[in-house]
Amino acid sequence: MPTVEAPIAAVTVYPQQARITRRGKAPLDGGSRLTFAGLPLSLDPGSVRVTGTGPALITGVDVRTERHASPADAALRALVEQRRADQATLDGVVDDEAAEAMKVDLLTSLAKRSGGSFAKALAAGTAEPSRVAEVTDALSARLAAALKSRRALADRVTRLREDLDALDRRISEHSAQSEQDSTSVVVELEISDTAGSADLELSYVVPGASWEPGYDIRVRGADVTVTSYGLVSQYTGEDWPECELALSTARPAVSVVVPELQPWYLDRRVPPPPAPAAAYGGSGGGIPEGASRMRFAAASVSAAPAMAPKFAQVEQGTTAVTYRPTRPVEVPSGAQGHRTTLAQLDLTASLGYVTAPVLAEEAYLRAIVVNSSDHALRPGRASVFHDTEFVGTTVLEPWAPGEELELALGVDDRIRIERELTRRTASKATLSGQKRREAEYRISVANHGPRAAEVTVLDQAPVSRDDTITVRDIRTTPEPVETSELGEFTWKLTVGAGETSVVTLSYRVDVAKGVELTGWRE
Repeated sequence: MPTVEAPIAAVTVYPQQARITRRGKAPLDGGSRLTFAGLPLSLDPGSVRVTGTGPALITGVDVRTERHASPADAALRALVEQRRADQATLDGVVDDEAAEAMKVDLLTSLAKRSGGSFAKALAAGTAEPSRVAEVTDALSARLAAALKSRRALADRVTRLREDLDALDRRISEHSAQSEQDSTSVVVELEISDTAGSADLELSYVVPGASWEPGYDIRVRGADVTVTSYGLVSQYTGEDWPECELALSTARPAVSVVVPELQPWYLDRRVPPPPAPAAAYGGSGGGIPEGASRMRFAAASVSAAPAMAPKFAQVEQGTTAVTYRPTRPVEVPSGAQGHRTTLAQLDLTASLGYVTAPVLAEEAYLRAIVVNSSDHALRPGRASVFHDTEFVGTTVLEPWAPGEELELALGVDDRIRIERELTRRTASKATLSGQKRREAEYRISVANHGPRAAEVTVLDQAPVSRDDTITVRDIRTTPEPVETSELGEFTWKLTVGAGETSVVTLSYRVDVAKGVELTGWRE
């Protein structure tokens, strides 16, 4: 039976596997059967496809596994079966993680909407504080459980991927030791001209290959450059020579199922057991909530002119995106994190500082960037460069066209923040027995930099969740640009070079006789 010499001509890498394409020419004078031999033992038989041109018709395709007696055979077969089972487990956990992430997003959105609604209802006297506290506690417990479950699933995905990488390496080693075992594809033809030849193309899917996106984000003044690249790893047991390489976001191994609604049951709420108090804090200052969702990193920029990178062609499909580098790429078996540049986005940022001195007396430089390109960026690790300084690394969340993103560029020590308690009193009304507490805070923002700075200052006054506790006489200087129903205040200051701006906040809390106050900050 003639064997077709068909080297690898193209490879499409998916997030968890790869499609290999081989092309070759075969004379038709050797019979109606041709064989592609020496293929990986782990290829998926259901993915095999053969096409061609020439004076013949393809009447059948048969996938055969040729095994020979060898000490490594049984071990290799066991490893391949284990690999398939572990891949199925990983796919299931990834789906569970995506579902848990959707639950977290839903609960977070619900908490944000209900927080404002509850505050308004309490202020209007249309809601019972005890009922609000019960619903809030239940929602917080569910959100905490969902976050914990998502973290556990993410850790498990990481461990499963590491196990798969180790298993792929073992399969590659056993395959090298047991070259007698392989897979063959036999093509049956109906030949009309035995003097001619046929150009055949064979494609198949193999596990042991993957790719993930990575990003460099460089901020220079108001200019932001986002460079995306693909990190390719493969332990398929066969080297990929210089060929047409494509990176696709599709997941062909996952079954496509139309969603169906399940019954929506209501049941009695069972109060969860009391959880131990969590400890917060550390040796360093934390980033204020709302100040940023990310931390980033950078590397020094050479003074020499940078070499222009070569970017891939982008094909936007219905449900997936495919990147095709413009030059052939070689990826040997055993490669991990082979890097190829995909695209570059040139964006514009709005720079400013944000500080929440009630949490940390530090000013964080923040860049707000809108994705004005047509690219939807997948989640991946990002490194951020601010001028010549490395700020940090993070995992970039999905970033859709038109979506706004906040980049935290680190603490700027030239903007000095100080929050001082300037007045505090505690007294009791003589007639009603009502207790009264008063507090006043002074926040100073000093700019020791060479130019004016736009600084957003965040602070808050307490909010009562009980009718016997009343917050009164809230005074601010200057007037905040934004005030929320939850007692949050936002000031936007323009502080000139060498200047200092001051914000003051004061309030009074009245507590009914016989009521013990909790939550007061000393």
